[in-house]
Amino acid sequence: MIYIYILLFFILGTLMGSFYAVVGMRLPVGKKIAFDHSRCDYCGHTLALYEMIPIFSYLFQGGRCCHCKEKITPMLPIVELSTGILYAVAYFSFGFSLDLVLALLIVSLFVIVLVSDLSYLIIPDSVLIFFAISFFITQLFRVGLYENILHVLTGIFLFILMYLIMCIGNKMFKKESLGGGDIKMLFVFGLVLDPLLGTLSIFLGSFIALPVSIVLYMIYHDNIIPFGPFLLLSFLFIYFSKMTPETILHILGM
Repeated sequence: MIYIYILLFFILGTLMGSFYAVVGMRLPVGKKIAFDHSRCDYCGHTLALYEMIPIFSYLFQGGRCCHCKEKITPMLPIVELSTGILYAVAYFSFGFSLDLVLALLIVSLFVIVLVSDLSYLIIPDSVLIFFAISFFITQLFRVGLYENILHVLTGIFLFILMYLIMCIGNKMFKKESLGGGDIKMLFVFGLVLDPLLGTLSIFLGSFIALPVSIVLYMIYHDNIIPFGPFLLLSFLFIYFSKMTPETILHILGM
C-alpha cells in the first residue's frame, strides 16, 4: 500500500510542480496566475488538456509548442519531475502527519523560489508572506503556541543575522552582496528551525553555492548568482534529514 501512496504523491507533485512553475514565472512580472488559461509564452496559443500533462506533454511534443513550434523551456519538465520526486520522498520520510504537511510546504516554497530566482533574481514578498502564514498555522498544531512564539523570535534572530552578513558583504565587495528576499526568507526559516539549525542553513547554503558560483563564473564570467535556491536547498536537507541541534553539537564534539 505504501508504494501506491508514494506513486500518488509523485503524481500530485508533478501536477503541483507545473503550477508552481507558472507561479514562479508569472508572479514576479505581475502576470495573472488564477482565472487565466495556460498559454504559450511565444504565440499566446491556449493550451489544450493534452498539452498540460506534466513531463509527458513536453516529451511527446518534442519540447516545442504544437502551434508555433517554438522551444519550451526545459525548466518546466525538470521542475515537474523534481517536485514529484520530492513529494514522494516527503511522504516516504514522514507518512501522514503534520511533519508531512510542513515538508510539502517547504518543497513548494523551494520550487517557486527556484523558478522565480533563477528566472528574474527575484523572491516575491507575496510568496514569503503566504508561506510564513502557512508555516505559522501548521506549527500551531504541530508544536503549540509557546514553541511557535519561540520560532517567531528565532525568525527575527535569523533575519537580523542575515542582514548583518549582508552589511559585511556589501562593505567587502563594495556592492550589493545579498538580495532583500534572501534576508526575509531567513525569517521564514526560523518559523520551522531553531537558532542553531537556522544558522547552519546559512553556512550550508553558502558552502553549496561556492563551487557552483566558481564554475558559473568560469563559464559565463558572471559573478551574479541567485542565493535563494541554495539557502532553500540547505533548508530542505536539514528538515528532511531530521537533523537536530543535538546532532550538530555531537558532530562538533560538544
